Amino acid sequence: MTRVLLTGFEPFGGERVNPSWEAVQQVAAAPPDGLTVRIARLSCVFGTALDELRAAVGATAPDLVLCVGQAGGRSGLSVERVAVNVDDAAIADNAGEAPVDRPVVAGGPVAYFAALPVKACVAAARAAGVPASVSQTAGTYLCNHVFYGLMHLIATERPALRGGFVHIPYEPGQVLGRDVPSLPVELAATGLRAVLTAAAGRTGDIALAGGALH
Repeated sequence: MTRVLLTGFEPFGGERVNPSWEAVQQVAAAPPDGLTVRIARLSCVFGTALDELRAAVGATAPDLVLCVGQAGGRSGLSVERVAVNVDDAAIADNAGEAPVDRPVVAGGPVAYFAALPVKACVAAARAAGVPASVSQTAGTYLCNHVFYGLMHLIATERPALRGGFVHIPYEPGQVLGRDVPSLPVELAATGLRAVLTAAAGRTGDIALAGGALH
């Protein structure tokens, strides 16, 4: 059995729910075959979220970590390719902090690639009937903060661990009366199960066009 740690976030930005946490709970309630899934909810607070992630990794000793966050405005699952070493917050976090041009890890590398077969994960989600694509940026807010922190932890302390980050859209209740894409939480959970199965089953990636023109 592959041990998986799956994380989501608490609500932020005035929202009452965060679909990332709703989706990971559904995955844990009905995990993919061959995987044991433990979950952790991370605070939307710079620094604190990384402390909570480190504690969860230590408590669960996973083989694979997949962190999940909300990306309002996107229409499908976004499997993130690269994490960058910068916090540059467009809005304050849940503790009122809004860092500008601050490194996630002082002295750390400029960026890390995900330690997942990113394109195979995208293909698996699509095969499960869930819209998905490769994303070239996880932003510069809490999602990238956690993604970079995870990859730095892997690179410096846990080389046998594999991990990455997936963004999911708003859930429908968040966009009532607004012309903004959304995805039912149940469908997001289906996509996450497919991503986990693909990530656990292979280390090498597939040849699939996933680039971006801009």
